[in-house]
Amino acid sequence: MRVSRRAVLGVPAVALTEGTVRAEEVTPAVVVSTWDFGAAANAAAVAVRLRGGSGVDMVEAGARVPEADPTNHSVGLGGYPDRDGHVTLDAVIMDHAGNLGAVAGLEDIVHAVSVARAVMEKTPHTMLVGIGARRFAIDQGFEIANLLTPVAEAAWREWLKTANYAPRINSENADWRSTPGSAGNHDTIGILGVGPDGHMAGACTTSGLAFKMRGRVGDSPITGAGLFVDDAVGAATATGVGEDVVRVCGSHSVVEAMRGGMSPSEACRHVIERLARLRGTAVADHQVALLALARDGRVGAWALQPGFTYAMTDAGGNTRIEHAGSFFEAK
Repeated sequence: MRVSRRAVLGVPAVALTEGTVRAEEVTPAVVVSTWDFGAAANAAAVAVRLRGGSGVDMVEAGARVPEADPTNHSVGLGGYPDRDGHVTLDAVIMDHAGNLGAVAGLEDIVHAVSVARAVMEKTPHTMLVGIGARRFAIDQGFEIANLLTPVAEAAWREWLKTANYAPRINSENADWRSTPGSAGNHDTIGILGVGPDGHMAGACTTSGLAFKMRGRVGDSPITGAGLFVDDAVGAATATGVGEDVVRVCGSHSVVEAMRGGMSPSEACRHVIERLARLRGTAVADHQVALLALARDGRVGAWALQPGFTYAMTDAGGNTRIEHAGSFFEAK
C-alpha cells in the first residue's frame, strides 16, 4: 500500500499504514474514516476523546461533521435526493458490547447518526425506518430541517432532463476536492474509533446513492454490511455501491477474516477479491471499498477500483490521508 506524504489539518504526518514502516515506528490509530473529508471528522472525534468521551461519543461526533456540511453531497444536509426529489438519510452506530441503533429512509433531520444512537439507547429495537424514524426523532427533540439545498436541488433538476442513472466511481472525492456541486453518485462516511477506555465503536452515515429509487436502502445502516464492531478483534466499515457490499456482508466478513488471523489489509483485500470473483463483470465499473481498524490500532483498507482514500489519526491528533490498494489496479 502506498504511503501518502501529505499531512492534513496542519499537523505533522505520522506513519500509520500497516506494513509500510518498521514496527517500532508505527503509531497506533485511534480513529479512522473513509475518504478525504474524513480528516475533519477524525479531528472532531479526537477532540471528544481528549475530553474523556467514549468510543461511541467519538464516532458520533465525527459523523456529525459531514452530516452538517452542505457542500458534502453524499452525507446529510446537502445530500443529493432520490429521483423524486426527497433527501433520505441512513445511519448506524455500534458499540463494543454489540449495542447498536440504525435509521433508514429518514427525512427532515440533519443528524441521522444521533437519531441512530437514540434508537440504540432509548428503544428496544435496532432499526427504525421512514415515517416511524422521523416521528421518533421529533419525539426525541430533534429539529426539523429542509435537507434539500439549492445546489442539490439544481443538480437533481439537471439530472431530470435525462434521468440517466449511472453511479460514478469515487464521487465522494471528486465532489469534495475538485468539483463541488457536480453530479455525485454514492455515499457514506464510515468512522471507527477506540475510546480512552480501550473500547471500540463505529458509525456510518449517508444520503445514499444520488437519484436512487424512492425507498432504496443500501448497506450503510445494515449491521454487518456497512459497519461491524467486535471489541475482541476490531471493526470495519464500507463505502461505495451498497448493493455490492450487502452481497458479501462486507464489514462482518472483514472482521471475521481478522478473527481468523488476517491483518486488517489482508482481511479487506480478501473480501474485495471474494466480491470480484462472485460478481465478475457486473462490478467492473463499480467502486466498493473496505476499511478496518484492529483492536491494537493497526489499519488496513482495500477497494475494487483505484482512488479510495481514508483518514487515520493517532491519539495525539496527527492525521494522514492514505490511498488504498485496489483489485483492478493490482491486476
